[in-house]
Amino acid sequence: MAKKVLTQIKLQIPAGKANPAPPVGPALGQHGLQIQDFCNQFNNETKEMGDTIVPVVISVYEDRTFSFIMKTPPAATLIKKELGLPKGSGRPNTEKVGSINQAQLEKIAEIKMKDLNANDIKAAAKIIAGTAKNMGITVEGESA
Repeated sequence: MAKKVLTQIKLQIPAGKANPAPPVGPALGQHGLQIQDFCNQFNNETKEMGDTIVPVVISVYEDRTFSFIMKTPPAATLIKKELGLPKGSGRPNTEKVGSINQAQLEKIAEIKMKDLNANDIKAAAKIIAGTAKNMGITVEGESA
């Protein structure tokens, strides 16, 4: 018989750096979970990923056990990493901070593909291009 899911907790945690401090501790503690168990499992699975932000969905069951699914890093994080940017633009419409080409968009789209609602890489690249534009990044090969 399947366990009954009590709730789901969504967090974004730097890879390999989960600890009982906020936001992890309070989010899990209020549901009576063993915080350190989660931290150890998460850190073991993400230690190879550097310091990338990893979204995680934690399913909490009635018997105070849990399971979690890791998602791909946010598109904005992947774009910043690809272009070597510290952050996006504070005023994306007037202040551009860089440019991204189609090959880079498709590379990021391949990483994000399983979490995107797109049928192919071209459609996924368009979604990533939209995120890039919102960050103040010029998309090469596209009229402004």
